[in-house]
Amino acid sequence: MNIASVLQQQAESRASQTAIIDGKVGQERRTTYLQINSQSARFAALLKSYDIQQGDTVLVFQPISAELYIILVALFRLGLIAMFVDPSVGLTHLEQCCKRVRPKVFIGSTKAHLLRFASRSLRAIPIKIGVGRWLPFTRSFSDLTKYKPVTDIVKADDDLPALITFTSGSTGQPKAAVRTHGFLLAQHKVLADNIDHQPGQVDVSTLPVFVLANLASGITSLLCDVDLRFPGKVDASIILQQADSFSASRCAASPAFFERLVEFCLASNKKLPFARIDTGGAPVFPGLLAQLKELTLNCEIVAVYGSTEAEPIAHIHWQDISETDLINMKQGRGLLAGKPVQQIDVKVIKDRTNSPIKPMSQEKLDEFSLTENEIGEIVVAGDHVLPGYLNGIGNEETKFSVDGRPWHRTADAGYFDNEGRLWLMGRCSAKISDEDGVLYPFAVETVVRCDADVRRCAMVAYNGKRILVIEMQDGRTANTEKIKETLAWAKISKVLSVPYVPVDKRHNAKIDYPELNKLLTGLNI
Repeated sequence: MNIASVLQQQAESRASQTAIIDGKVGQERRTTYLQINSQSARFAALLKSYDIQQGDTVLVFQPISAELYIILVALFRLGLIAMFVDPSVGLTHLEQCCKRVRPKVFIGSTKAHLLRFASRSLRAIPIKIGVGRWLPFTRSFSDLTKYKPVTDIVKADDDLPALITFTSGSTGQPKAAVRTHGFLLAQHKVLADNIDHQPGQVDVSTLPVFVLANLASGITSLLCDVDLRFPGKVDASIILQQADSFSASRCAASPAFFERLVEFCLASNKKLPFARIDTGGAPVFPGLLAQLKELTLNCEIVAVYGSTEAEPIAHIHWQDISETDLINMKQGRGLLAGKPVQQIDVKVIKDRTNSPIKPMSQEKLDEFSLTENEIGEIVVAGDHVLPGYLNGIGNEETKFSVDGRPWHRTADAGYFDNEGRLWLMGRCSAKISDEDGVLYPFAVETVVRCDADVRRCAMVAYNGKRILVIEMQDGRTANTEKIKETLAWAKISKVLSVPYVPVDKRHNAKIDYPELNKLLTGLNI
């Protein structure tokens, strides 16, 4: 089934319900399900006025907005493939992506089209459509009323490509992840089943994939007037004011996003208005979950574990984390991710990091899998697990086949406990093996992050030493001697309290290890 058919069904059953609220302060705008459907049908007519064929690729550079989803639904209607490239990665990445997959159409905001002055690949795209101010050699998105709606929706089997996104590869070349209509439908179902989507709810939406899932589930998506490209820097006061104004009852976002809300609420003595919180996309530590619980009333709080290629994999409700679980996390047993969702198969196998895995039988996989409480490499398979990359580039290090069924290697280390719950031990490649034995740095970081007063931390091997770097909340200084004593089992050489642990500039979640190495070099460790 074409994913656009699901969205059309919602438009028919809840035509007047608001689908998307664009929250630009002073210019708040509601777009109904009927408007999304009708405008996408007219935009499809605009596209059909060109020599565009089913299967052609369309590069989309449009911020998260009602226009973005009108464009997406139109592309799905015609069987076109939407291609997304993260411009923040840099111009070289953009050029590489456009060489890997050559778009026939470029749709973007006025600001996005200005990139044509710097990018030869963008200038080479034959058809250009602008959303916003008029630009030379660019067709305008704004006046769709003169186009007769395209009511037909292309029939799509499960293998028809719908979206292409890019991720960095180990060789430096971008890997193209192709999501089919079948994949998007499977992902919609697993999200709806596990994130408890209820039609008519208002959701503070922070991720494009969740807005798409909301549209398919009859939920209203509130797009607050903040820059969602940088979740660790959003203005929490605007989010909470708009959540209150539009009666938002739920929010799914990254831990960095919720950390901003928590900081604001603690400083201003406010509460969070949500009845349901789902957080993931980066490690979700107990300290944050406890703070969210304190700042909400009768709120269901869920930590979600997943990856770009498989979202979600497992989840756990805060209320299901016992005192024994917290003690285990504080004693270095790792981070509890919970039971896998029903729609996915998860195995923990012997760690084969940096080594390809040859095709095997199910019997061989069972032999290869570890038993309870044995740490190994987490691998997954299912209908909402990306089966491979375009032209197989990137498959060798991340995929393997079991009786012809593709499995994805998450590159995460972990284990199952005796209740069938998954525990995370961090990246397989981060494991430290030295004269003191084997140490998973993430297990140490989980212990430290159980303390809500810790803002960030990183455990690394540096010049043959085990170094723990800690950044406290509000510029405070960590009690390094006490922490080192608590972590005696980890045989840490030195604990450092620093003003700032460097993280990636965009998501404010992943440790920037090159910058951290510079920091340690400057401290003469």
